[in-house]
Amino acid sequence: MTARRGRPSLPPKTRRVFWSRVRAGDSVEAAAAAAGVGTWTGRRWLAAAGGVMPRMETATAGAYTRLTFEEREQIAVWIGDRSIREVARMLGRSPSTVSREIIRHRSSTAAVPYLASTAQDQALAQARRAKPVKLVVNPRLRRIVEERLNRNHSPEQIAGWLRTEYPNDPEMWVSHETIYQALYVQSRGGLTRQLSTHLRTGRAIRKPRRRDGQRLAAIADMVNISQRPPEVADRAVPGHWEGDLITGASNKSAIGTLVERATGFVILLHLPDDHGAVAVQTAMIAAMADLPATLRRTLTWDQGSEMANHAAIAAATDLAIYFCDPHSPWQRGSNENTNGLLRQYFPKGTDLSFHGPGILANVADELNNRPRKRHAWATPAQRLDTLLAQAEPPGVALAP
Repeated sequence: MTARRGRPSLPPKTRRVFWSRVRAGDSVEAAAAAAGVGTWTGRRWLAAAGGVMPRMETATAGAYTRLTFEEREQIAVWIGDRSIREVARMLGRSPSTVSREIIRHRSSTAAVPYLASTAQDQALAQARRAKPVKLVVNPRLRRIVEERLNRNHSPEQIAGWLRTEYPNDPEMWVSHETIYQALYVQSRGGLTRQLSTHLRTGRAIRKPRRRDGQRLAAIADMVNISQRPPEVADRAVPGHWEGDLITGASNKSAIGTLVERATGFVILLHLPDDHGAVAVQTAMIAAMADLPATLRRTLTWDQGSEMANHAAIAAATDLAIYFCDPHSPWQRGSNENTNGLLRQYFPKGTDLSFHGPGILANVADELNNRPRKRHAWATPAQRLDTLLAQAEPPGVALAP
């Protein structure tokens, strides 16, 4: 490779190894070691890209339209005594691809018309060139995106809403990935990194997902989720709930979360003193007492000890309560997703007892009035009112 600022250029494979290990969940230190570079270099690459794997780093032979460095080396070797068509046939490429490559990266040395290292450096520099970003060239679109982010709407919600609000104006459309890129990769411009605090994670840099183990305790006389009515699965009938707790620092405080499966409507349980079985029982019975009978059909929970009094809850609310299998959070998918959204308001490691019933009501109201992709960007509150209007006589509805 040619020298750049006194140092040899790293081969593209080095960065590809680093990013592939990061995306697989390795730490920066482990990914850098696997790529054969220092930890500081790995951290610099990660920060410069905002945690987003650069598009050029995904190149693999046979699955990428651009020529790889190995192919450029073959061109440099073969072009001296073979025709362009013969070189293209040996590479499995189009003759026009090889021809354009040689013309575009022709060497200034007459004796050597094409150098693989020079061509590779020029191609990488061109791939990194600044490209116009829609959020930069369209100030009106940028203002709307910023306003929606400040209202804690997710990039996917914003992108979906824009298409429904401006169906005939493609200039007002933007993908959710473009919004994420504008937030995480500052070199792309358009949005300030401070707006990333309004994302659910609150991160200013993208990180790979990791799954943590979950320890669950058995509950006496519980009914397994396998015995739950089939109608719950298709989400067509309202009144089927999923529940859980989100806990604060050292698990000393908690908030109860209830999510209606058909609509995504959220109810938060205030647990100011403790989150034991009695406290959860009292809070849940009080919350369910305000709901019409059509919204009290089933409840699915994990096997946490806070549901030890499930029989008393079922008797007081007319709910049939079912419990998930151990280590199976996906069986409460709606609730798991909602708990992730709630961490935007109630971060891990904080004292959740600080938040009173008024704050919980405001947060639930905000979530219930966010547009949702699965409802064609209608809100959970709107969807719930629609289902209730279909199931109940006129005049029966739940206020958002």
